[in-house]
Amino acid sequence: MSEGPHLAMLGSIVGDPSRASMLGALMGGMALTAQELAREAGVTPSTASSHLAMLVDRGMLAVLQQGRHRYYRIADSDIAELLEGMMAFRAPGRRPGPTDPALRRARTCYDHMAGELGVRLFASLIDHGHLALRGDGIALSVSGETLLRDLGCVVASDAKPACRSCLDWSERRSHLGGRAGAALLGLFLERGWVRRGPGRALTVTPPGTSAIDRHFPRGEGTADEAKTKVVRAFFR
Repeated sequence: MSEGPHLAMLGSIVGDPSRASMLGALMGGMALTAQELAREAGVTPSTASSHLAMLVDRGMLAVLQQGRHRYYRIADSDIAELLEGMMAFRAPGRRPGPTDPALRRARTCYDHMAGELGVRLFASLIDHGHLALRGDGIALSVSGETLLRDLGCVVASDAKPACRSCLDWSERRSHLGGRAGAALLGLFLERGWVRRGPGRALTVTPPGTSAIDRHFPRGEGTADEAKTKVVRAFFR
């Protein structure tokens, strides 16, 4: 069966500027109300409600009911990674990714870290053998499991993959998604190694800089080489 109609439907959903603005705001990983998303998109609350109803109906968003309030969030990590990958495409002549330097340095990609920081961490894990490359993707190696355990990083147990390679919007290289990526973001926030800024931005603190250099040192390889290794693993 042709996937053309499915792609056309997806394009019509995310191609509307208002819906795209709402989805972009939710990529920060926080659940937002319809009123907050209306402000993000620059539309009236009634228009926002119509857009949100479509996004929920199409499985892009989920709704959380808390008391009298309804909060919207990205449905799951699969949708988030799809959106991040779509953001990586750019018009000819335009620099990929956000124009804000803070967002380029470090930001959230739904529930994990992205930008220069996320790519740096992914490259370090690859270069030091903490991620094992397989024909069907990536997984934590024995040393990777040991590293996370020693850091006190608890990876949740569920049906979703522990590790996923997510194409970074601005860097065009891979950063770490999946349950392990989410656990690392939680650890970094808990330890105060990063702080949330406005929107999706993350700020690396001085203790965070020291911790990253200590636990995720730069290896002999580069982020480009790490990306090449992951691509080769998928196409063996």
